[in-house]
Amino acid sequence: MRQITVSRNTLETQITVTLNLDGTGVSKFDTGVPFFEHMLDQVARHGLFDIEIKAVGDLHIDAHHTVEDVGITLGQAFAQAVGDKKGIRRYGHSYVPLDEALSRVVVDLSGRPCLEYNVNYTRAMIGGFDVDLFGEFFRGFINHAAISLHIDNLKGQNAHHQAETVFKALGRALRMAVERDERMAGITPSTKGTLVG
Repeated sequence: MRQITVSRNTLETQITVTLNLDGTGVSKFDTGVPFFEHMLDQVARHGLFDIEIKAVGDLHIDAHHTVEDVGITLGQAFAQAVGDKKGIRRYGHSYVPLDEALSRVVVDLSGRPCLEYNVNYTRAMIGGFDVDLFGEFFRGFINHAAISLHIDNLKGQNAHHQAETVFKALGRALRMAVERDERMAGITPSTKGTLVG
């Protein structure tokens, strides 16, 4: 079982993440940011990851620190849970539609953080959630998971649909990347012999 619990405590946020990469898609969130939780649920459900996140943040200011620091802590948990990466597929990709919206996510568990994030949301707020915060989440996540992540919303008119296709595709791409490959059993999927740094 590739399962880990990570906590991160600062003056702005106190966060605990429990992640099981070999789960069944069960999630439990308590962040105080409902739409963000709805998106995280897509990652769990479509990635078949069990994810539990408890976050207490300075929401009286705004959701920025909470969303970014959840990304950081989830990234740390992901890096620890995936381990030395021997015997996994390493790469993952997914196209996900939702009505008029279509997004593509491609991931490489390279050991090097890189984010290419191309989503032009049709509005700045989804309910009470500022869509700019998604970028902060993804940057926090990739920097601490040490992965290359390419996110492209290819079309969409409804901002909720745009966001949901991104997070569903992220779950499915990560699921593919962390899957064990019987033909690579015990082997690091890199000619360098390492995927750390």
